[in-house]
Amino acid sequence: MTTEDLSALHTDLVERLDTADTIRQAFAEHPRHRFIPDMIWPDATGLPLYRTADPGRWARLVYGSEAVTTQANDGGGGPRNEPSSSSSAPQVMADMLAAAGVGEGMRVLEIGTGTGWNAAVLSSLVGVKGSVTSVEIDPGVAALARERLGGTGVTVRTATQPPEGEVFDAVIATCAATRIPAGWFAAAEPGARIVLPWSPHPAAHSTPIVAMTRSDTDATGPFVREAAFMRDRTHRAGDLPFPGLGRPPTPLADFPVGSVELIGSGMMTRLMLMLPGVRLGTGVRPFRGGHGRIVWTGAGEAWAYVWPDGTVTGGGDRDLAAELADAYQLLRKAGLPAMDAFSLEAGAERDSYRVACGTVGRSWNHPVTF
Repeated sequence: MTTEDLSALHTDLVERLDTADTIRQAFAEHPRHRFIPDMIWPDATGLPLYRTADPGRWARLVYGSEAVTTQANDGGGGPRNEPSSSSSAPQVMADMLAAAGVGEGMRVLEIGTGTGWNAAVLSSLVGVKGSVTSVEIDPGVAALARERLGGTGVTVRTATQPPEGEVFDAVIATCAATRIPAGWFAAAEPGARIVLPWSPHPAAHSTPIVAMTRSDTDATGPFVREAAFMRDRTHRAGDLPFPGLGRPPTPLADFPVGSVELIGSGMMTRLMLMLPGVRLGTGVRPFRGGHGRIVWTGAGEAWAYVWPDGTVTGGGDRDLAAELADAYQLLRKAGLPAMDAFSLEAGAERDSYRVACGTVGRSWNHPVTF
């Protein structure tokens, strides 16, 4: 795979981006392959892929549309290759940059340097009159990013929090949080955008992107798209038990649709935002002599499973299936509102964050206990 081949692949990637011309041009100036290490992790299990072993596959993954895992298990080993650093999906990056309103002359803070590619694109957007500061918790990842970012003017700091006492015109996090750290709010001056992947539970797979505007005391703004980001390393929930395992189930009222239809409905993230204090996910369980994909919920000792045929089983002190069904019916009645119909209101001193949806006409206070 020659340099010319890689450059052509990068040109194709930039042309595929659905974004503003200024953002597309910033991507064009920084080919992705210059920031991706020779060793990447393409699969959830098994060995890493080395560029020298299969340069064609390496290039196809680098110039595909998805995120590329560049470190697993914090640099260690394990039975699964749990992503701990990556290069984000290009379209997700472009959407976050647009949501942050990054432009020439701005001071931008990035939380989570990773490969440095996003910081390089930011450096082109802010120009010589602006500045980009990037914070990375992993010293090895930070060191490699500094090398790749040479000549861009980006400052990479190895730290767990933003630089104290400095304020920025925009804050962009490339890792997900549940309780948004006070330092992230403090780093954004009033009127600045704070763009991050957020979910109400630290074990949730879905981490939709929210773009909040900082006020004197709080921040509020719409969710702008679906996403699934790895967690800030200080926000990992650890292994949590699968709800209901080993406990006798009780038949509950049937769900309006089966689990497979519910998963494919596009509602799962919205339902998560409408169920404070409830874990929501999918899994595979024995079903009619085989295995079926279910939707599960859990909260404290309460749990419920929605099965492929729409039947429901559960137990505990809350009827989680009824709560899920009520939220589902609200969404259906409202015509499945877009993600930006939902908004988040959060603050450094709050023990709960408020999610609202004007289309549905409801709001939900999510306790932030993590």
